[in-house]
Amino acid sequence: MDWIKIIHILTVMGWMTSIFAVPRAMIYWRREWDRLGEFGPLGDLTIRLYRFSAGLAVIAILTGLWLAWTLGFPVWSLVKLGVVTLIAVHYIWTGRLVIRARAGRFEESDFYLRVFNEISVIAVIGVLWLVVTRPF
Repeated sequence: MDWIKIIHILTVMGWMTSIFAVPRAMIYWRREWDRLGEFGPLGDLTIRLYRFSAGLAVIAILTGLWLAWTLGFPVWSLVKLGVVTLIAVHYIWTGRLVIRARAGRFEESDFYLRVFNEISVIAVIGVLWLVVTRPF
């Protein structure tokens, strides 16, 4: 069981890094695109980071479900799963932004991407609160 927890924590850390970094990287990618007029190294880095973290997301969710199952799915874990689902939707939406950016379509403003990035931070704080306090 400890190995499952270790794997879960490691993959969550990797996934969260991407969730926090990709929207911010897109701000700089857009600036690079405006400057170069073509696909540059920041775009490549952003796409690779997103792709790599997709695998981490799957492992994090599966190990999280396994851990919740072994606990009998207490109420706090069900609420956590709900928030994680929202984070996963946010992550998928980020993927849509990356795909559009790869095609050279940067439709979101820097302000939008910053706010979009902060939404994920608030959701992660909620997950951490649920895990640490187990209020239900």
